[in-house]
Amino acid sequence: MKKYFAELVGTFTLVLFGVGTVVITGGATGMVGIVGIAFAFGLGLVCAAYGIGPISGCHINPAVSFGAFVAGRLSFVDMIGYWVGQCFGAILAAGAVSVIAAGVTGGYNIAASGLGQNGWGAGYGGGYNLTSAFLFEVLATFLFLMVILGSTQKAAPSGFAGLVIGLTLVAIHLLGIHITGTSVNPARSLGPALFVRGQALGQLWLFWIAPLIGAAIAGLLFRIKLLEVE
Repeated sequence: MKKYFAELVGTFTLVLFGVGTVVITGGATGMVGIVGIAFAFGLGLVCAAYGIGPISGCHINPAVSFGAFVAGRLSFVDMIGYWVGQCFGAILAAGAVSVIAAGVTGGYNIAASGLGQNGWGAGYGGGYNLTSAFLFEVLATFLFLMVILGSTQKAAPSGFAGLVIGLTLVAIHLLGIHITGTSVNPARSLGPALFVRGQALGQLWLFWIAPLIGAAIAGLLFRIKLLEVE
């Protein structure tokens, strides 16, 4: 249970920093903009990695846990436990962001302004279509898992994985924010969608299926030793 609780805390940290930055100081008119949002997610992951990494490995992402399962590094039971912790952590963090945002003078309208939810299509980000959104999420998650599984294998230098993985997440966000808002993390998408509802919930399926496909491909390549040191 300690591992699952650690995943809850770690995912809470990631979503609070990342989604909170989108809502409070991000966006075109905010103080930090796209680059700041990308670094908020990346640095949030770094904080979690060094905080809970020794306990659970700091997956804080159902796609990462699924990729580790496919690669043979995580049991099915632990994967389910991690997923539960991750989803609850993301929901709690999204709820915390909504409460904080509501405290601004004049209030905060989630229906009008959103809560950092992921999406695609007309009226969202750069207006990219379903094909672009799906392909980006599959490829980005595959590359993300390649870095995660590669930097945490036994032959990799120890102590640097958290930093490398966090910087990779920054790069992924810099590319993908205008496409889907960047998910590569089903729990991160689930939390805000439950509060925004409407289109965010209707499009949530993509942010589960596409990342899991990308993670499965990476996990399989490590399982058959094509990307893992013998």
